[in-house]
Amino acid sequence: MEQTLDTKALNTRVLDPKVLQEPQAAAEAAGREAPSGTAPMYDLIELLFFAYRDFVGDPDRLLESLRFGRAHHRVLHFIHRNPGLTIAELLDILRITKQSLNRVLKELLDERFVEQRTGTADRRQRRLFLTAKGSTLALDLSVLQSQRFTRALAQLPESARADATRFFLAMIDPDERPRVEALVWRDREERQE
Repeated sequence: MEQTLDTKALNTRVLDPKVLQEPQAAAEAAGREAPSGTAPMYDLIELLFFAYRDFVGDPDRLLESLRFGRAHHRVLHFIHRNPGLTIAELLDILRITKQSLNRVLKELLDERFVEQRTGTADRRQRRLFLTAKGSTLALDLSVLQSQRFTRALAQLPESARADATRFFLAMIDPDERPRVEALVWRDREERQE
C-alpha cells in the first residue's frame, strides 16, 4: 500500500515557529525522533546555505554569460591555482566522476580557456594549464569572491579572517586537513593568520 505525504499538514507543522526552535518538535513533525543530545544548528546550517548562495552567485552571473556553470568555475579555479595539475589530481580535489569532469573539461578546452600538455616525465599524463583567456576569467571570478570577503571582513574585528580560517579548517574532515592545507597554502608565507 502506497503512503501519501500530506504536504499541507507537514508545511503547517514545519513552519510553526515552535517547531523551528525545538529539535524534538521538528523531528516529530517529520515523523521521527531527534537523536538524543544533538540539537540541529538550524541557524548555522541556514546561514552557511545563504552565505554560499550569495558567494557563488556573483561568479555565477559572469559564468552564465559564457554558458558555463559552477563546475567550470571549480575546474578553472584549481587549474589556475595549480598550473600543470593532472586530471587524476583534479578528480581527487573535486571528488567528481571522470565523466562529469570530461564534459566540463571538453567545453573549457573547446572554448580555449584550458589547454592540455603531455607530461614531461610521464608522456601518458595530461597536464592542465589555463590559457591567457582562462587565466583572465579565473582571476575575474576570484576577484568577485574576494570582494565579498573584503566587504564582510570590514564589518568584523581584525581577528575575523584568522577566526574564519580556523573555522573552515575545523569544518573539514580531520584526515583531510593536512592535504587541504598543503593545497591552499603551497607557499607557507601565503597563509594569513
